[in-house]
Amino acid sequence: MHRLFCTSAALIALAGCSTQIEEAESELYAPVYPVEEVQQSRLMPTGAIYSGYSKGLFVADRRASAVGDILTVEFSERFAATKSQAAGSSKTDNFELDVPDVFSFGFDDTRLTGGTTRSYAGRGNASQSNSLTGRVSVSVVRVLPGGNLEIVGQKKLTLNNGQEYVRLSGVVRPTDISADNVVRSDRIAHAEIKYVGAGDVADTAKQGWLRRAFETVSPL
Repeated sequence: MHRLFCTSAALIALAGCSTQIEEAESELYAPVYPVEEVQQSRLMPTGAIYSGYSKGLFVADRRASAVGDILTVEFSERFAATKSQAAGSSKTDNFELDVPDVFSFGFDDTRLTGGTTRSYAGRGNASQSNSLTGRVSVSVVRVLPGGNLEIVGQKKLTLNNGQEYVRLSGVVRPTDISADNVVRSDRIAHAEIKYVGAGDVADTAKQGWLRRAFETVSPL
């Protein structure tokens, strides 16, 4: 009984703390900074005025290329899917059997007849569409051996009685980054985009955990 009470109390606490859950997940999207910087003392002098080991102040290419760099992602997500399915079957059986007079029991009709008819028809339709536009800045967390960039980032919007989170992770090719340091979301490999809410508004829009549990085990 004590264990059941503790479990119920824990479920009730989790059901009402969506903000804490989302805040904990936000740590997975925290920016990553370089662990160590290049020590200039180890670089051999070349006699040139400008160093070739850095991008320099007047270099026009400011696209993200190293861990800790910032990259802007432009969402251009539009999906539409439609599915239609129909199935049907039909079968009819008829039979006739002549019976000898000895089994007619005085009836004139000595023929037995019978038949069965079965039919089935089913149809289903489903459609779904969604779109997401806007921009979010992310950080480069790792440079892969092939030169591709692994990115992670999120944007948190605090509204009345709640928060909205836009989260993104994936892998970007440097060639897909524009000159103004922007990449389209449809050019991101292994993209994982999340748009979730937390707070009073998000909790109100969800069913309670007890109702969801009853609907899960309901045989109807």
